[in-house]
Amino acid sequence: MKTIKGPGIFLAQFLGDEAPFNTLDGITTYMADLGYKGVQLPIWDPRVIDIKLAAESQTYADELKGKLKDKGLEITELASHIIGQLVASHPVYDEMYDGFAAPEVRNNPKARAEWATQQLKYTAVASKNLGLKASATFSGALAWPFLYPWPQRPAGLVETAFKELAARWKPILDVYDENGVDVCYELHPGEDLFDGSTFEMFVDYLDGHTRANINYDPSHFVLQQLDYLQFIDLYHDRIKAFHVKDAEFNPTGKQGVYSGFAGWADRAGRFRSLGDGQVDFKGIFSKLSQYDYDSWAVLEWECCIKSPVQGAAEGAPFIANQIIEVTTKAFDDFAGTGADEAFNRRALGL
Repeated sequence: MKTIKGPGIFLAQFLGDEAPFNTLDGITTYMADLGYKGVQLPIWDPRVIDIKLAAESQTYADELKGKLKDKGLEITELASHIIGQLVASHPVYDEMYDGFAAPEVRNNPKARAEWATQQLKYTAVASKNLGLKASATFSGALAWPFLYPWPQRPAGLVETAFKELAARWKPILDVYDENGVDVCYELHPGEDLFDGSTFEMFVDYLDGHTRANINYDPSHFVLQQLDYLQFIDLYHDRIKAFHVKDAEFNPTGKQGVYSGFAGWADRAGRFRSLGDGQVDFKGIFSKLSQYDYDSWAVLEWECCIKSPVQGAAEGAPFIANQIIEVTTKAFDDFAGTGADEAFNRRALGL
């Protein structure tokens, strides 16, 4: 067994227009002072990283790592969530998704998808240059608008969508493979990969591609009422990244999983700061440790009640207290007999 690394923090939700959150130097100093040891960098924010330059210049990558190392920080992963969404987008999302893309490819879904694909390929090479093993992302969505089968879906619609999704991701995954980096899909409602079944379908269409893996985030499973502990038993060999995020689900006579289009604070299922929700983190950290997960535990803060400042301050000690220093010896070693094969045969009466 291996000890999980941490605490880490995803910077995306904390970046802002005011100091110290408006520069990489300012925000990383702030997070290091709170006790974080790793930072997950969103590739879409140029204040944090120039992803093309990180792919093309080993010097730039080394300098970036060095600046963070001087603060006692490591890069946990590069995150490309809103870029990954653009690889496969149903037309209903076009106008909303355009804001995620470079201005020159807006209002052109084909060009936007090609641009996103290239950004992800840069992320693969940049990850290698930074010495990283994994990168977190979203899958995008072609089938999601047809989630609830009414009116009845045309036969083969889902299969066609996943075949196309896999075809778009296959060349991207191959570049990650060439660079020794795993793509870790955050299984998230709104994406075509949102649970174990959809992930399995995707991997099947990819013929089991070994670089298609999972960014485990239990909060999205609480909101779906999925067994997030058994999920680890089923998919631990594909879990290569971990977002530590809390959530709660409190159904009423008016709301269930879909939450009636309510705002986040009024939903039956909602995200909370660490320790304020219902997620069994002791169970999660125990299972991940048991299954040799040896990468980072990264806080993703999203709470509809508590401020990000308080959430970040409380998050570092919370994660640190969950990390298990795995044992290197069995608890009953003191009673070992040091027996050999002959002793074992006598003990069995053989």
